[in-house]
Amino acid sequence: MKNECIGNYIKIGDKKYPCSVSLAMDLVGGKWKTVILYHLKDGEKRYSELRKELYSVTEMTLSLQLKQLEKDGLVSRQVFGIKPPVKVVYALTDFGKTCIPVLEAITAWGNQIVEKKGEYME
Repeated sequence: MKNECIGNYIKIGDKKYPCSVSLAMDLVGGKWKTVILYHLKDGEKRYSELRKELYSVTEMTLSLQLKQLEKDGLVSRQVFGIKPPVKVVYALTDFGKTCIPVLEAITAWGNQIVEKKGEYME
């Protein structure tokens, strides 16, 4: 029997999920969470660096998604300094790093799609 079918649902904290796929998608689903995790997989980045790399995301959306990823334990946020301008750095936590093989699989799949149906542009 599959692990996700042992019970009627999965409970993490106060949230219930019908299966482990639902749990995983709650953590990384949506348009931007996986993209943010991908851009952090090779090391920490400042908010401004993420903003430049994700140029089509709004500041509000980026900020909200980073807060949610931090709340879920996938991303850490470190603040350096007391007076503005402070330096804020985001990085994958150890838990967030467990997602790297999934991110690499998604990247490989995306590359296959581009090679068959699209093109890379500057």
